Amino acid sequence: MIKRTLSILILLLAAMVAQAQDYGNIQYFDQIYDHDITSVQLYSGVYQMGFPIFTLKSGEQLTLAFDDLQGEGRYFKYTFIHCSHDWKPDGMNQIEYLDGFQEDEITDYSYSLNTLQNYVHYRLQFPGDMMRITRSGNYILYVYEDEPDHLVLTRRFMVIEPLQAGISASVHRASDVNVMHEKQEVDFVANTGSWVVRNPAQHLHATILQNGRWDNAIMGLRYRAGKPGEYSFDYDDNSNVFNGGSEFRAFDLKSLKYNGTRIVSCGLERGRNVAYVVEDMARPFGPYVSGTTAAGKCFYKTEDFDGENREEYVHTFFTLRSDYSLEGGKVYVYGQLTDWRIVPEAEMKYNPAIQSWETCLYLKQGFYNYQYVFVPTGKTEIDETYIEGNHWETGNEYVILLYLLDEGGAYDRLIGYKTLKVE
Repeated sequence: MIKRTLSILILLLAAMVAQAQDYGNIQYFDQIYDHDITSVQLYSGVYQMGFPIFTLKSGEQLTLAFDDLQGEGRYFKYTFIHCSHDWKPDGMNQIEYLDGFQEDEITDYSYSLNTLQNYVHYRLQFPGDMMRITRSGNYILYVYEDEPDHLVLTRRFMVIEPLQAGISASVHRASDVNVMHEKQEVDFVANTGSWVVRNPAQHLHATILQNGRWDNAIMGLRYRAGKPGEYSFDYDDNSNVFNGGSEFRAFDLKSLKYNGTRIVSCGLERGRNVAYVVEDMARPFGPYVSGTTAAGKCFYKTEDFDGENREEYVHTFFTLRSDYSLEGGKVYVYGQLTDWRIVPEAEMKYNPAIQSWETCLYLKQGFYNYQYVFVPTGKTEIDETYIEGNHWETGNEYVILLYLLDEGGAYDRLIGYKTLKVE
């Protein structure tokens, strides 16, 4: 009886703390708020490029990893925030989707070994026994230092129901003849099985992601036709099309003792690690060129030494030559190496001495994909075709997510998940 009473008191106290916390100042997307935090990854299983999703009550876990360039251990904590299908706060109290505590500490950290740049590597696997997730849907992983108002980073991840809807899908050139040579169309049919969908026009939503990017994701897509239990998302009005773009560029920075793939030179220069990527050419009008890439992602590794935390940080120089004007906007290096964001340090600056565009990024040793994107003046939308070109054949990767609003209207369940590539 005493133990039961004590457990209830602990849960009530945790609920009061959760209600008192104010998370209203965060952004509900992937973001780094501390300039010393870098090389952030969130993935499933042991594969650094795994999509951040796990099945509810399955024992599966996600892994968060990041470096702190302050080089000294800090006290980081984390919590989870449930979101709607379109990544808005849905108003649920944490006690409605968390069992146990509403926050926990990141206790797994280690120091870099014999590197020029000292850093602390943090690692978190979740969910754990202290904080269990009880509902499916979209979540924000919220990491902070000491107090919730001292933001460190946020990351999106998903939890899917054990009983899942079936999704049959294909990616092919767009049906619209006006864009069929440049764009890719994602068509699919969802079989909801035993899930009861009483008002599919209002309660069933789909999201399509290209290469794990959220900035160009199609969200809130409603079915076009169907019957009870089977819903078609096959459109002919470009509601489900993406730019094909081009295959990502790549370079190998796993060693500073020899030049990896597409590295002109690397090593120690004026007391710092440097590497120079092969000069790139703008390619907006050329034919499609096939290649095997990692869909814009990267992974961290060194081949120079054995052991953990031996990766160096490297000043990595990029050069872009263009035979046509790049005026009217700004050019950036883009991909997971910039956290899939437009960041100031990735902006290319024109160097008239070599008639090319240049920038330098401070990167951890590993293998990288990247591309050059254009942002027109006065706009925020990214144009990945202005420099790279646009081809329907490009081997992009897609993820389809299917959401069903709970019968009581409280939250969006995630009931379907499908990955696929262009055919």
